[in-house]
Amino acid sequence: MSAAARRFAVARLGSAGDGVADTPDGPLHIPRALPGESVTARPAGRGQAVLDTVEAPSPERVAPPCAHFLEGCGGCALQHWDLAAQARWKRERLIEALARAGFAEAPVAETVATPTDSRRRADLALRRAQDGSVAIGFHARGSAEVLDLRECHILEPALFALLAPLRVVLRRLSALAREGSAVVNLLDSGPDILLRTDKALDAAGRRLLAAAAQQLGVPRIAWAQGENLHETAAQTGPVRLMLGAVEVAPPPGAFLQASREGEAAIVAAVLAGLPTKLPARPKLLDLYAGIGTLSFPLAKRGRVTAAEGSAEAVAALDAAARKAVARVEAVKRDLARQPYLPAELKAYDVVVLDPPYAGAAEQVAQIARSAVRHLVYVSCNPVALARDAAVLRGAGFGLVSATPVDQFRWSAHLESVVSFSR
Repeated sequence: MSAAARRFAVARLGSAGDGVADTPDGPLHIPRALPGESVTARPAGRGQAVLDTVEAPSPERVAPPCAHFLEGCGGCALQHWDLAAQARWKRERLIEALARAGFAEAPVAETVATPTDSRRRADLALRRAQDGSVAIGFHARGSAEVLDLRECHILEPALFALLAPLRVVLRRLSALAREGSAVVNLLDSGPDILLRTDKALDAAGRRLLAAAAQQLGVPRIAWAQGENLHETAAQTGPVRLMLGAVEVAPPPGAFLQASREGEAAIVAAVLAGLPTKLPARPKLLDLYAGIGTLSFPLAKRGRVTAAEGSAEAVAALDAAARKAVARVEAVKRDLARQPYLPAELKAYDVVVLDPPYAGAAEQVAQIARSAVRHLVYVSCNPVALARDAAVLRGAGFGLVSATPVDQFRWSAHLESVVSFSR
């Protein structure tokens, strides 16, 4: 044991997936430590420590499948933990969140776990080295360093296979002076790439990207300098994503559910969470609708108003709905600044809510004051869910069902679908 290292008993996991030891100075977070283990670690300040040795390992500890995990890759936090144990922990996190909201005996289903090697969306960091080569990967945990991915067990193989030829292209791209990013969505039409670089894209760069799109079978490459608006730099064909039987042309960098399996699980749980008896011509309100991931499946049950703040997403949703003659009306609306008010909500039989990580405090407050009787809440943050669910409980809502969905394997991230009625 080094002079700086101390022995700790790990009591539990924190919300980020770190092992947590209780000390006289407060909780100490130790990445890659598991509950029940005795470890030595070097305190690093601010309640953090660096794992040194595992003296008494948990029976649930397993060998990480990816070499990058031990190098500190920030893409995964829990590769050292048995997958079944992770599924139980994520279900417990949902149970605890709902209990904090006042639903102590919530009917929580078993975790729906998606397979490894299934992530179809990745937000990758780019970093040019002094020799001109370009690293593509995730940031190291708690660092600006980019770990160049030579293997990955979360990305779909077709997405990962794109990285090697993309490195060759980016090495020649003068618009990438030092750093940037690449958002890659694996659509039904093939990879869709949004590049963000730190310098302007010149004519030679456009020719380079056009040739790359042709050679790599990439229908579209969009580009932006920094956080500016993007533009299409190269397009070899249409982009296409099937949402059920409806074909959508997503904008570059569009939000998708992380995996096809995760999307299917969430859609199934939302539909199962609808009331069994609906009026003859039900009206459903889909809030934070995105490009229509839930809107189009919901349209099989009734007429849907799909509200979304992104103009690009609304345009894609609207075009798809018109082409498919779906019972979906797309509405552009900033729901944080302009939530649906009780007078508007009374027109709907069911509200479906799929807010961003921060939750939907403003909109939930209006729903609580409205005459809405049925709500299905899709959450990606147990803390925000607990806050919003407490407001709903105070307004007389009961909890009908809850389903945890683990579509971010080996991470602490938890999605859930919770159905409320009153």
